[in-house]
Amino acid sequence: MKIEKIRIKNFKVFRDVEIRDLPNMCVFLGANGVGKTTLFDVFGFLSSALKNNVKYALNQRGGFKEVFSRDSAGDIEFEIKFRDEQNSPLVTYELSIGLNEQNQPIVTKEILSYRRGNKGRPYRFLDFSNGRGSAIVNEEEFATAKQAFKDKREEQTLDSPDILAIKGLGQFQKFKAISTFRRLLENWFVSNFQIHAAQTLEETGISEHLSTNGNNLAQVTKYIYENHQEIFQSILAKMKKRVPGVSEVAATETIDGRIVLHFKDGSFKDPFISRYVSDGTIKMFAYLILLNDPTPHPLLCVEEPENYLHPDLLAELAEEFREYAKKGGQVFISTHSPDFVNHLKIDELFWLNKQKGYTKIQRAKDVEIVKSLVKEGDSLGYLWTQGYLEGSSPKSKK
Repeated sequence: MKIEKIRIKNFKVFRDVEIRDLPNMCVFLGANGVGKTTLFDVFGFLSSALKNNVKYALNQRGGFKEVFSRDSAGDIEFEIKFRDEQNSPLVTYELSIGLNEQNQPIVTKEILSYRRGNKGRPYRFLDFSNGRGSAIVNEEEFATAKQAFKDKREEQTLDSPDILAIKGLGQFQKFKAISTFRRLLENWFVSNFQIHAAQTLEETGISEHLSTNGNNLAQVTKYIYENHQEIFQSILAKMKKRVPGVSEVAATETIDGRIVLHFKDGSFKDPFISRYVSDGTIKMFAYLILLNDPTPHPLLCVEEPENYLHPDLLAELAEEFREYAKKGGQVFISTHSPDFVNHLKIDELFWLNKQKGYTKIQRAKDVEIVKSLVKEGDSLGYLWTQGYLEGSSPKSKK
């Protein structure tokens, strides 16, 4: 699954922004407070609204007033265009959130649509507003219909106008496009890795996927070792190459039933438990576990992956993210590291620029002087520190 376009309106610092032609890996720069975390939180907001309702998702963020862009008018709006597979139709999901007469948040518009080719009217497979609407139930006929598609619709009324229609309908296989987008929101992942959490002793058990803060690192290591030996050996080989001295990593169960990570230095007979190895070693190993997950997340968001890592490791880390995206998991990254940015392709780099209280998003490949300098051999990290990405830092050129 790949997101190709995002449009955000009246959501915090994003009064009206649009990003088109998103690549598999997107890296976002910007000064503190411009909205990098808020950009990732668009998916957190939608995921929370899906699991609960719109009112709950807003209240988690201080309520409608705190989320709605200052001095703006209209509704909070999101538009996301994505493809389930490379050659599948481009699907558009539109969501608008406003207030009713009782000043309570409601879904004023929720539409999911796509077309077979590049021309023609898109079909609205889901069309709801204020808790009422309809959904097409003969979607499987859409792709094969040789003549005009004759849709069959079911009228639906939701329990409350602040509930997303995709919450209920996405559970049924007959609503395939709806189910696809629901899976994206349910399985997106934002990494908030914490060193101390990964160094703790965990209760015995199985974890197939790394948690957001990494506190189940030992359990996931044990799972991959026991069930995906080829992947584990690949991870170990990369660790040996990137961290001098590491010759073995194991997750073992203690007498009292907890799991602990052991790192073995080839120069010593006995291994070290995770709490006694360096922060950089733990973080590199955690990223290798995350990025070699046998079942990648459809969208992975990572903030400042460079923390605790030696600059010489950032080129290989950037390539790891690219490989992850090629396997089907699109990656969004925020960074403050010119060393990491030096290893990016120009179409992968975006930056956030705050003007008069609101944020715009620009892309490096759209700036002619940046394109020319990169073509001549300058690295993107260098151009960033020299101020050529205007508005991305205090040193930006005017």
